[in-house]
Amino acid sequence: MQVPDVTGSPSSPAASRHRWILHVDLDQFQVSVERIRDPELVGVAVIVGGSGDPEQPRTVVTCASYEAREQGVRAGMPMRAALKRSPDAVFLPTDHATYDAASARVMEAIASLGHPVEVWGWDEAYVGVDADDPVPVAAAIRETVAAVTGLRSAVGISDNKQRAKMATNIAKKRPVDGDPAARVFVLTGENWRAEMGERPTRDLHSVGPKTAAKLAAAGVDTVDDLAATPRQTLIDMFGPHQGTWLHVLARGGGDATITTEPEPARSHSKVQTFPTDLTDVAQMHDRLAELTESLLAEIVGEGRVVFRVAVTVRTTTFFTRTKSRKLPAPTTSLADISPAVHVLLDKFDLDRPVRLLGVRLELTDPDT
Repeated sequence: MQVPDVTGSPSSPAASRHRWILHVDLDQFQVSVERIRDPELVGVAVIVGGSGDPEQPRTVVTCASYEAREQGVRAGMPMRAALKRSPDAVFLPTDHATYDAASARVMEAIASLGHPVEVWGWDEAYVGVDADDPVPVAAAIRETVAAVTGLRSAVGISDNKQRAKMATNIAKKRPVDGDPAARVFVLTGENWRAEMGERPTRDLHSVGPKTAAKLAAAGVDTVDDLAATPRQTLIDMFGPHQGTWLHVLARGGGDATITTEPEPARSHSKVQTFPTDLTDVAQMHDRLAELTESLLAEIVGEGRVVFRVAVTVRTTTFFTRTKSRKLPAPTTSLADISPAVHVLLDKFDLDRPVRLLGVRLELTDPDT
């Protein structure tokens, strides 16, 4: 279990404290992005993961629609197991370039409202708010994200990140229509025990199955049970760091800071959807060369170095595949990167019209 710093880092110029922390979580993000570009997927079981081939070994589900979840499919499940549980589902590959682009639009939409934003991956972010009433801000975030991207979201509100994230899980179960505060929930010290006390410890953010099982073996089943367990008992069971964190977490405590300085990007990507499908392979190579050169210029401008390349192709039938390869050595040379990109494109069967091309360049750690 990863244990965050419960005190935050107020001395850091990038970290700040706010009256409220809002956790924004996008609804079945990858599936929702796929449904926007192919509305025929709405209402059917959709499973995203790997190359999209459920028979391929060692691949797992990264996102499942609610229809698939009702059949027992969960993120992290092997794709083969998902196929057994939902044999009629539509299986799609993980399209990093498209999800990167969609996520960037979401985060820009949230930031446009003028509050500090801490981005956590593709589909979630924390927002610092100092208004007396945070609910209208949460509603405005949901409305803005939907208007700009077409994606739905839920917002949890509290005074720290962990409790805000738990509030989001409650908000996801609220009605969508007819309520300006739909899919928004406020969880504070006042309603903490009423909402969370009788829930299993597994419902606490960052408590994994192994930790919950160890607690249950000691007779600690609910959040109230955990809150009543002496701190020293938890330290004896889990060690000083994790034991103290569980003691804090059971009482609704957590990290109360927003850090707006993002972690260094692991990759950059560019995609282009063509107004007219491409059928000429030479044109495909030309467009991909343009994307690669433009993307590399941005990366060089940031002082980053490329170690892996990936190419995404989507045909007019929305069949999407991504192929990648590691470069012989990290580089910023177009002469080294471009040939690898074109070799990847040639590995695709380009016998169908191409609707979209994308290139992703994965980057070394800037501190190495």
